[in-house]
Amino acid sequence: MMSTVDNPMVYGGGTAIQILIKQGILFADNFVDLAGIPGLTEITADAAGLRAGPMVTARGMETDDRVRRVAPLASTAYRHVANPRVRNTASIGGNLAHGDYRLDPPPALLALDATVEATSVRGTRSLPVRQFFVDFQQTALAPDELVTAVRIPAQPTGSAYRFVKYSSLSANDWPCASVAVLIAGREVHIGLGALAPVPRYASFDATGMTDQAAVDAALEVIAPLLDPIPDVRGSVRYKRRLAQVIVEDAVRGAWKDLDNA
Repeated sequence: MMSTVDNPMVYGGGTAIQILIKQGILFADNFVDLAGIPGLTEITADAAGLRAGPMVTARGMETDDRVRRVAPLASTAYRHVANPRVRNTASIGGNLAHGDYRLDPPPALLALDATVEATSVRGTRSLPVRQFFVDFQQTALAPDELVTAVRIPAQPTGSAYRFVKYSSLSANDWPCASVAVLIAGREVHIGLGALAPVPRYASFDATGMTDQAAVDAALEVIAPLLDPIPDVRGSVRYKRRLAQVIVEDAVRGAWKDLDNA
């Protein structure tokens, strides 16, 4: 006899589930844990970049030598996720599928031009992270799709990067603003977190620019992307101003690293 399960939900690490239930956002009655499925915790690397399974933990992305070598910006961003207890549990697939605009990894994944592998009974497709977040806590995943991998291109040789995160309540709290900057071949890539209903991305060509000109250009390109949500972590005005501060810090710091390379 075939049994049915009402309101099922597949989950990865599960670190956000209790929070969402308490907030009245999640109404699933039964949960399917992906942890027991073989092959979902593997990381592979080659000259093109990384492929990480959806059940790789944030801690795994932080500490894996291949991630540190091939995409150090990603490793740095995952190191900033909450605290070690959360990082040892939270999965990278669940983190992305959660779709929260304040997540730490997306700004780095945006700057790195990562892609999400999504699979359903219809097959597998690749979703650029730059098109993955479509609205407030909504992603481009179809209802029957699961994240089955995250692919991250290798950082170009000679590139420089910075990840800056500010939290106004505690170090373990959601950020009130975060930014990832990658400078590669004088192309500046910027990922923003917690500064709009979805993570945002911008880029510009900095050929021939000084560090100050690059900072000014960065502040100009991010300005129309800022649409912060006021909350206990800060007002709209405060977050807009903080965005300017952290983007300047990140661009200036990455530029200095580039010049010293």
